[in-house]
Amino acid sequence: MNDSDDDIPRLSAHTLAALQEFYDEARENFCSIQQDQLAVGAVEEDWRMSQFWYSDETATRLAEEVVHEAGEGGRIACLSAPSVYQKLKQGVVVGSDRVAAAVFEYDRRFSIYADDFFFYDYNEPLSLEPHVAPRSFDVVLADPPYLSEACLRKVAQTIKYLSKGKVLLCTGAIMEDLAKELLGVNICSFRPKHNRNLSNEFCCYVNYPSRLLYC
Repeated sequence: MNDSDDDIPRLSAHTLAALQEFYDEARENFCSIQQDQLAVGAVEEDWRMSQFWYSDETATRLAEEVVHEAGEGGRIACLSAPSVYQKLKQGVVVGSDRVAAAVFEYDRRFSIYADDFFFYDYNEPLSLEPHVAPRSFDVVLADPPYLSEACLRKVAQTIKYLSKGKVLLCTGAIMEDLAKELLGVNICSFRPKHNRNLSNEFCCYVNYPSRLLYC
């Protein structure tokens, strides 16, 4: 030890313990904020953008489905379906830590998800960010914002661009024939539910044999 060591200020054991407690609380608060941001409904619905979030049960069921179909190391695109993205990132679905998920949304409030967020305007279905490569997602889950032929046709273009093959579409029962024509999907017996009761009947459609959705 040299003389200069005596000039170095040292914290008492009590001060060190208090400092450690402060850091632990700060870490817990940070994790809590992160979890709050990932809660289904953390971003409030905006009816002007035709936003209607899934119930927690439905978001969980759909998240389980896409994790199962994507497989280990798979990539999942949530197209206008932020509720499912949030459920995937909560860490409550088995296997969700072994997949990557991205949310494609017009609403820039979802940019809180940083690199997982991609701005998406269905009116310009192929105007995606340059680094979004074609056929780069193992599963594409899409929930077109409007029950119209024009909207579904445009969203279908995006789905075909992003998907390696597997498609899970959630939309109204009245879109069944068009969905089959555009994407080769079949209706499932599972019916998605929303936090708000909607007047239109909603269904799930897939283009692969689905165990979880009873297709």
